[in-house]
Amino acid sequence: MNKILLVDDEPDIVEFLKYNLERENFNVIESFRGEEALRMLKEKPDLILLDIMMPGMNGYEVCRKIKENNQFKEIPVVFLTALSQENDEIKGLEAGGSDFIKKPISPPKLIARVKANLRNQRASKTTNYEQEKLIFDKLIIDPQSFKVFINGIEKFFPKKEFILFYLLASQPDKVFTREEILQKIWGEDVFVIDRTIDVHIRKIREKLGIYSNCLITIKGVGYKFQKNI
Repeated sequence: MNKILLVDDEPDIVEFLKYNLERENFNVIESFRGEEALRMLKEKPDLILLDIMMPGMNGYEVCRKIKENNQFKEIPVVFLTALSQENDEIKGLEAGGSDFIKKPISPPKLIARVKANLRNQRASKTTNYEQEKLIFDKLIIDPQSFKVFINGIEKFFPKKEFILFYLLASQPDKVFTREEILQKIWGEDVFVIDRTIDVHIRKIREKLGIYSNCLITIKGVGYKFQKNI
């Protein structure tokens, strides 16, 4: 039974969501504040449904804290919020969120999105051990540990950024269209905006430093990894 950590400061919403999730046989634990949610990570949830606008620590901050912790960084964080602007979604993805769901949403659609994110998480776990470490001069990409090293120094990559970077680097000079990337990284059942890819590419380039030019934008098409760096 998958365990869901539900984080929202409105008790009525928590009660409603918990009822519908439990009807689908999810084990639901709840938190009403960001700080409390971080303490509840010790319960080892399989997925976190996270509101943004909460007193004290907001959802963006909570997500960043989770993704900075090696013990919990692989837990998918799905934002569930009344915020509806594109910039809000971009901020959530930059913080390390796997998905961004806008309230209100029907229970069946929410359940479908939760299940899709859990499927993607399981799929990424089963394929990690089949992938090889990639080495390009002083740049090392290790799928076993989800770590990237540049000149021997580890660079922190949230899971989605790592998977995207590995996808491109594993097939140098192959152009991946936006549609291919969205399907391979987020899956067909998770709905994210096109700019999601741009945000992740920008964050990856920032971390690559002297190797930032290895990611090439193919205007109007997608991206590729340039091997000769």
